[in-house]
Amino acid sequence: MKSPLPEDARKVTGEALQGALVDLIDLALVAKQAHWNLVGPHFRSLHLQLDEVTSAARQYTDLVAERAVAIGVTPDGRASTVAATTGLPQIEAGWVRDSDVVKKFIEIYGAVIDRMRQRIQVTAESDLVTQDILIDVTKDLEKQYWMFQAQQ
Repeated sequence: MKSPLPEDARKVTGEALQGALVDLIDLALVAKQAHWNLVGPHFRSLHLQLDEVTSAARQYTDLVAERAVAIGVTPDGRASTVAATTGLPQIEAGWVRDSDVVKKFIEIYGAVIDRMRQRIQVTAESDLVTQDILIDVTKDLEKQYWMFQAQQ
């Protein structure tokens, strides 16, 4: 695939998109893990909220991956790649209390937002179209971050 970007800009942008892809895939996986193993008095509302997290993250993975393809970069969403390169905090195996899930997702969202904001800065010079996509994704992540913080 030919890229509309110069090679150096394509490389920087591609790396930002690949990192975002990994974070978003892992966010969806961690949300499902918590969703399946959630217990506690706030089970119902948090169970539904985690489905919303998963759905949004999956939607954004597609957006990010397709942008990568559009600039001539092959996205890598394989499980082995995600496992080897994720930087997100993880949910422990087994049952997890609703209050612990809220705390963990505040931590997870803080990490992913920090990483996304770094990518926004990097793409400011390499590709404004990708930067716009990352800004939009981050805007939604920050909304979800707020919603988890409001539950403490």
